[in-house]
Amino acid sequence: MYKLPDDIKKSYESLKVPMIIIEPLASGDFEPLAISDGFLDFHSLSRDYLKRLHDKWDNEIFFERIHPEEKDKLRAISMDFLEKKTDYDITFRVRMDDGYHLIHSIGYWQTMEDGTDLAFLVYHDVQKHENMFVEIANKYKLFQRDEFYVDALTNLPNINYVNKNGDSKIQEIVARGKNPVVIYLDIDSMQSYNRRYGLKRGDELLILVANILTAEFPHGIVARVFSDHFAVIDAYLSDEETVKKIESVNSKLKSRAFGITTGLNVGIYVDKKNDSLKECIDHSVRANKLVGEDLNKYYRFYTAEDDSLYNHQRYIIENFYTAMDNNWIKVFYQCFLRIETGNGMGFEALARWIDPERGTINPDDFIPALEKYHLMHEMDLYMFEAVCKEIKIRYDEGLPLLPVSINFSRQDFDYIDVIEEINKIYDKYDISQYGIDKSYFIIEITEQGLSKATDKFHEQLKKIRENGYKLWVDDFGSGYSSLDVFSSFDIDLIKFDMSLLINLDAHNSANRVVLRGMIDIAHELGIHTLCEGMETEEQKEFLLSAGCELGQGFFYHKPESLDTILERHHKAIPIPKWESEKERQTLDNIW
Repeated sequence: MYKLPDDIKKSYESLKVPMIIIEPLASGDFEPLAISDGFLDFHSLSRDYLKRLHDKWDNEIFFERIHPEEKDKLRAISMDFLEKKTDYDITFRVRMDDGYHLIHSIGYWQTMEDGTDLAFLVYHDVQKHENMFVEIANKYKLFQRDEFYVDALTNLPNINYVNKNGDSKIQEIVARGKNPVVIYLDIDSMQSYNRRYGLKRGDELLILVANILTAEFPHGIVARVFSDHFAVIDAYLSDEETVKKIESVNSKLKSRAFGITTGLNVGIYVDKKNDSLKECIDHSVRANKLVGEDLNKYYRFYTAEDDSLYNHQRYIIENFYTAMDNNWIKVFYQCFLRIETGNGMGFEALARWIDPERGTINPDDFIPALEKYHLMHEMDLYMFEAVCKEIKIRYDEGLPLLPVSINFSRQDFDYIDVIEEINKIYDKYDISQYGIDKSYFIIEITEQGLSKATDKFHEQLKKIRENGYKLWVDDFGSGYSSLDVFSSFDIDLIKFDMSLLINLDAHNSANRVVLRGMIDIAHELGIHTLCEGMETEEQKEFLLSAGCELGQGFFYHKPESLDTILERHHKAIPIPKWESEKERQTLDNIW
């Protein structure tokens, strides 16, 4: 075997230009004699790592980051050059940290003093020189991109490539004795991101996702299917390894993205039945569509039950506007109890979907579906308008006009100007003619929604109170709540989640201490308090002793429609005692 003089070898190795010198051996193998520092940087390798590989050298390490469309052809041309001394003057794509770069490589042979032929390969990254890219691509025409199979923005394979090669990839994985896994991903709230940061930043986010996925799944097919949707076909190792990779992708995306992104929604299908490509993708898509809004559950493995769940969700989405147009979605009112007096202070407006075909559709079903498809603003405005419509009925029937709270999703503030829309509805029904003003309406926002507040969200929340509406924080204490809510937002009332009251005596009565402390803090700051989940006399007495002003739960009042309330009213059946407007104002202004 030929040996380069030490001083010449060191000179070659210190070069910043990516270069490798190779000697063909009589055995048919090839031995790298000198590798430049630039070549190591190019492949993200260290010299120590190469030394450890010396006895089990594997040329495949140099092909790991080659674009999947070009890997086989590059390998074939490289072998022809080394074995047959053919020309070596090519361009190809290599995955770098910021995406695929176009690489121009030239190879030549040199005969040394003892007659040994050595191959010299030099590489040049031409990505930064767009004019050179065009010139080389036109000149060599070796690896020109086929627009039909490659996504123009991310340089990833597209859906056409997946349709053509996906089944082959699945069969290749099966032939190696492994199960394929198909992963379907989309960026959560991509439209909102585009509106906030602009389309250029949106494109950069898509490229970032493509690069992170390609790095995380180097041996699989990573494709941009359409818009902000991506697919991965790879060999399945285990649920744990799959989740580990997905969590890594999501974490890197959130940390590297410009501005704020809520990450990915991910559906996963592990094929253990030798399904077709179409079946695998369909299953992963269904799992993706069933991912909830819980930030801790942004991925979902497909199960056989997902088909019926998916079809139910589709029914909800496809019939949502019909349900609103035909009044299948009704307002049910649940009364707030003024604990000290035992009188009703107001109502929460709750949506109930009474479907002529499927009966009552549970809010736990339709709300996540509407959130998933970004339709909650339609539902919330519908509920606000329904409450406004029914004020006239309440007024004409002689029922007290107590305040009503309506829930608004954080998503609403990304899609509409909430204040502008509810003001239009308020004016449309001329609410002031009934002797009440905007303070009659309470806008409820969940504490989790506030935790993800953007500057635009902050501004709209501020306008709620400036326009005369009340602002309440809902579900406080249902997760990892933050005391920032007390200092970051001007709110009128905080609603403690029912889980605190239901588990009042758990863990040495810790929730008793927590609730008392939170109620005291709120009162010190001039914020009213309400606790959900009041089901027993004992819970009521505790809230009274803790200084909580309002309670909500089945112990006092179960949700019911206005029709039911009026039916009892007409039959002189006792209804909850409600406080007068004067009593409410007096009690609200005690402190």
